[in-house]
Amino acid sequence: MKKSRVYTRTGDGGMTSLSGGVRVSKTDVRVEAYGTVDELNAHIGELITYLEREEDREFLTGIQCDLFAIGAYLATAPSRAEKLGREVVTEEDVTRLEQAIDEAEDGLPGWRGFVLPGGSRGAAVCHVCRTVCRRAERRILELSGSAPVMPEVCAYVNRLSDYLFVLSRKMLFIEGKDEIVWKKR
Repeated sequence: MKKSRVYTRTGDGGMTSLSGGVRVSKTDVRVEAYGTVDELNAHIGELITYLEREEDREFLTGIQCDLFAIGAYLATAPSRAEKLGREVVTEEDVTRLEQAIDEAEDGLPGWRGFVLPGGSRGAAVCHVCRTVCRRAERRILELSGSAPVMPEVCAYVNRLSDYLFVLSRKMLFIEGKDEIVWKKR
């Protein structure tokens, strides 16, 4: 069996290939977009290790699969993107996230003010995921200014950051810890 190599040396000059063979700079907005989605996926992998409930871990593993599909879509040359079809998120996936937000909010205390990231290690990691998700959203929106991006992708990533915020609150609630509410000095 032939061993595959991780290194190809084709990116040493600062260029990379999109799916479909098109070569672009590693600083291209498209590469920034799918790279940030990949970074978010890695942080969510870490977040999963802090979750106590199996259903929460399974839900976030599903999110990771969705993010992988989004990353593949974003890493595909526009001329080939239409061939991905259903592999990318749909309006039903956005609705599923909205339902998860509603379910996670059930039983949580009302809003008491702006919340500082933290309160527990898991909740802090959740906030890191939320902020990376917001950056991914900004990169995707920037890409959409110069290339077509499915609106469901933008909506999904926007909703995901909301879910991650509510999940951080839920994690603290389950742990019996208080949110750290911002107080003006």
